[in-house]
Amino acid sequence: MQFDNQVVAVTGAAQGIGRAVAEAFAAEGAKVAVVDIRKDLALEVVAGIADSGGQAMAVECNVASRAEVNAAAREIASAYGPIEVLVSNAGITRPAMLRNMADDQWRDVLAVHLDASFYWLQAVVEDMVEMGHGRIIFSSSSTAQNGSIGQVNYAAAKAGILGLMRSAARELGRYGILVNAVAPSAATEMTEKVRTDPRFAGGISKSPLRRWAEPDEIAPAYLFLAGSASSFMTGQVLSVDGGNMLVR
Repeated sequence: MQFDNQVVAVTGAAQGIGRAVAEAFAAEGAKVAVVDIRKDLALEVVAGIADSGGQAMAVECNVASRAEVNAAAREIASAYGPIEVLVSNAGITRPAMLRNMADDQWRDVLAVHLDASFYWLQAVVEDMVEMGHGRIIFSSSSTAQNGSIGQVNYAAAKAGILGLMRSAARELGRYGILVNAVAPSAATEMTEKVRTDPRFAGGISKSPLRRWAEPDEIAPAYLFLAGSASSFMTGQVLSVDGGNMLVR
């Protein structure tokens, strides 16, 4: 299998895209750390992976806390060995129109997306440098490049992740560490309010495919960026958005 016994950590893996990514890696033989603030849901994902013959562990972590991120990375390394593939995917939305957005809505979204991506990057990079290889994949969004009504916080966080990704790719390539991002567009629990509220929702009817993706349609992009087929790719954004970038 493609990722036989590789150690893969996926944050925000208890539901949505993160869950689909964790399950896809496990199906390809990886030892998967299902990292989420909701350990009860993470345990359900682990049970499903085990039932399918895969290997997984549940790791409770508030990714907005550097201390919890560092503890989670140590827990994974103790159980499975150093993390070889990091998928920094955890996210939240706190939609509000610009003039009505409160400070906590701004700070919470940047903390869970941008701060957490930085914390996890630092938590895994020393082991990857020592191993001489590693893959780091961030979850961004087409919103990072096009903006989104009612989501200045989310767009800013996702754009910040792209800056973080590109800078890390420049620094870490010499150590055999590839750093990329996926910009997905999917129907998940997290995006439901934005997708359904007419104040915020984009015109999906204008999209070439006229629909949102399901999480399992997004997951293969992460496996591609973690696998041998992308061995000469770093600092790139892989858009899996049904062509939404064409029409916004």
